[in-house]
Amino acid sequence: MDQPITDYGAFLKEARQAVTDLNEMQQRESALSQQLGQSRRQLETEEKAVADHISQTVKRRAADIASGYDKELSRGQERLRKAKSRREKAKSQGVKERIAEETSPLWEENRKLKLQMKTIFQQNRVPMFCRSSWYYRLYFPRRLAEFAAFLAVLLICFLVIPYGSYLLIPERRPLYLGMIYFGCILVFGGLYVFIGNKTKDKYSDTIKEGRQILNQMYANERKIKRITRDIRRDKNEAIYNLQKHDDEIAQIEQMMSETAAKKKEALNTFETVTRNIIADEISANNKEKIDLLKETCEFQEGELRNLNEELKDKSLFVTNRFGAYLEKEFLQPQRLDALLDLVENGTAANLSEAMDQYKKQHA
Repeated sequence: MDQPITDYGAFLKEARQAVTDLNEMQQRESALSQQLGQSRRQLETEEKAVADHISQTVKRRAADIASGYDKELSRGQERLRKAKSRREKAKSQGVKERIAEETSPLWEENRKLKLQMKTIFQQNRVPMFCRSSWYYRLYFPRRLAEFAAFLAVLLICFLVIPYGSYLLIPERRPLYLGMIYFGCILVFGGLYVFIGNKTKDKYSDTIKEGRQILNQMYANERKIKRITRDIRRDKNEAIYNLQKHDDEIAQIEQMMSETAAKKKEALNTFETVTRNIIADEISANNKEKIDLLKETCEFQEGELRNLNEELKDKSLFVTNRFGAYLEKEFLQPQRLDALLDLVENGTAANLSEAMDQYKKQHA
């Protein structure tokens, strides 16, 4: 049970000292909290710096390992590409030689047929142009390609040339178009009929014999194309002697496979073993500084806990000891000094009167 106050001046002085001590403790608590916050942030910064250093170092070392193996794999890819290219060239050369070998009798036969045709035409004094393929296309077409060529010539001579010439005339009239067509018919048609009259009847036997020779040459060419196509489509490569190229390719592929396996093993070892060693080394290099920061934080946390306990006790003491007699707004050093002056100079006889006087003076 609280004892009645007999000495108001002493009571107010005691209250003033207690409140001053409480304020100083609160200030110390605020300062210590700030210091602890700074220490914690510094610790977090250092720990993050170490973690980032570990992460960057591990990433760089792993990249270095992968880069070394990737260079070997890249060189292997280049060797493999060149080996496959050599194989393809060897196969292509083999195909060409096989085609040349299997079609050489037909080419030789065509050469002899061509020479035979030339000899026959010379012996019968047939104009040289009569043994050309274009002469037979225009006057003795037999194959679809020859009929197509004949049609193309007709379109050029009697459509493209006359109508193209008509489009070049600045002033276009139907009469001009008719005159151009008439001229083309006269020139091209007349030339066609003239050449035909001069050659078809006069040298008909020789020309027909030339047609037979030409047909045989075309038949040989079709055989050559068929043989060439069949050889190119043939999947059997054994006859081209490509074994050394296949062995080289297999050796390079085996080497690349082993390199890829070594890369995987090296990266796995790095991730499971070396990575931890690097992390431990970097952590050890910074351990002293971080441990010191941790100790500082722990020390400041302990001081702050003790101060909080003292502050709680002091706050309860002020509330219990002086709160019952003094209003909360007067638990301040300046106001307590003012109340003390009112009591000591006799203006107020007790605490209640002193507080009332203060309120009147500061109303």
